[in-house]
Amino acid sequence: MTQEQRGFDTIVEREKGLHRGLSTGQLSMIAIGGAIGTGLFLGSGFAIGFAGPSVLVSYAIGALIALLLMGCLAEMTVAHPTSGSFGAYAEHYIAPWAGFLVRYAYWSSIVFAVGTEVTAIAVYMKYWFPAVPGWYWIVGFSAALIGINSVSVKVFGAVEYVFSMLKIVAIVGFILLGAYVVFGAPANSGIGFGNYTSHGGFFPKGVWGMWVAVIVSIFSYLSIEMIAVAAGEARDPQKAITRAFRATMFRLVFFYLLTLALMLAIVPWNAAGTDESPFVRVMAATHVPGAAGVINFVILVAALSAMNSQLYITTRMMFSLSRAGYAPRRLGALNSKGVPVAALWLSTIGIALATVLNVIYPDASFVLMMSVSMFGAMFTWLMIFVTHFFFRHRHKGVPLAFRMWGYPVTSLLGAGLMVSALVTTWFTREFRMTLVIGVPFVVALLVVYFVWYRGRAAGAARAEMV
Repeated sequence: MTQEQRGFDTIVEREKGLHRGLSTGQLSMIAIGGAIGTGLFLGSGFAIGFAGPSVLVSYAIGALIALLLMGCLAEMTVAHPTSGSFGAYAEHYIAPWAGFLVRYAYWSSIVFAVGTEVTAIAVYMKYWFPAVPGWYWIVGFSAALIGINSVSVKVFGAVEYVFSMLKIVAIVGFILLGAYVVFGAPANSGIGFGNYTSHGGFFPKGVWGMWVAVIVSIFSYLSIEMIAVAAGEARDPQKAITRAFRATMFRLVFFYLLTLALMLAIVPWNAAGTDESPFVRVMAATHVPGAAGVINFVILVAALSAMNSQLYITTRMMFSLSRAGYAPRRLGALNSKGVPVAALWLSTIGIALATVLNVIYPDASFVLMMSVSMFGAMFTWLMIFVTHFFFRHRHKGVPLAFRMWGYPVTSLLGAGLMVSALVTTWFTREFRMTLVIGVPFVVALLVVYFVWYRGRAAGAARAEMV
């Protein structure tokens, strides 16, 4: 055991109590469940509106960032599997204030991301019940998923596995049907790869539009990092993490890029729209009886799956904050099934906010929730790259079970791309709130830390050295 591993044992010890009930397959499905959700099924419509067909380049850039991130996370998680994950790594390898900042920024981000998923659920239900207020669905589905998360990690893992498997089967079916429609369409049908250039060219909104859509693509890939948090409850962490990281990354890139490529060939980019999922619009364009209704059901399940995963992750992150002494002790308490129920209830704040926004701004609530939630996620991704840089510096010359290639170039490239994306949000009307809310939030967190928690963290550090 290395000195770094021994030093990290204090963090692992204080986060004990969670049950290791997740298999390798369930771990992979949790990550897929979080990442294949509203970002792909509804958010892609916004991305297409920004970039046109060049959204394929946008999502390829987002996939590159996600690939670099997964490599960095895999290396650190195999070395230290714990539910505090990248928050705990930042605390140990950078400074206690960094761990405090990352955990709270990420927790708040996913809390609001839960709100985006449940807001999208209200949009999907309009397909069948246009006259029913959206907040009815928000409250009903939220209650069901909170119940699932409060039972046990095994129940959560089983439900999430079924949800995610259904999504994968549906996306494969979409790809097969889409390919049949594209390659079997008559010459004058308006369907085909000619749609990539026939409505203003491949870059109808210019390179700037393509780059702005990268922001939405990052939001779409958001939640792949939750596999590192779930590793703290995996049965065989080292084996499960390595397999799950590789499988998840391949599936995500394949599903996102191929589905978008077919979607843009079937429906012109300027007809994608945001009032319903572009997937539903594409299925309606195929004229296959009932196809639009089936795909709408699938994307409803996708949103429920992502929301289910995000509730799980926010709960574990708040649990980690409590066990670190950065939140009330009650939030770190576990029930007989190893579930931090108090942390779960606190993490439903995003649902409450989504309900209120859906009542006040029913047409704009999704974009509002997305822009608010994005800062914490993008900031967390940035800090993961920075933490990995410190991690590798401290492990110089030490053999690692899993090693990310290309260090330090890959870590610096990932961090640079994330900084660029964050700065870009300021120059867009749709996402300016990301920095308007995010920067003051980080400043406020730093003030809270240095006023209330700095002395406590210093005392804990001295205790670790004894």
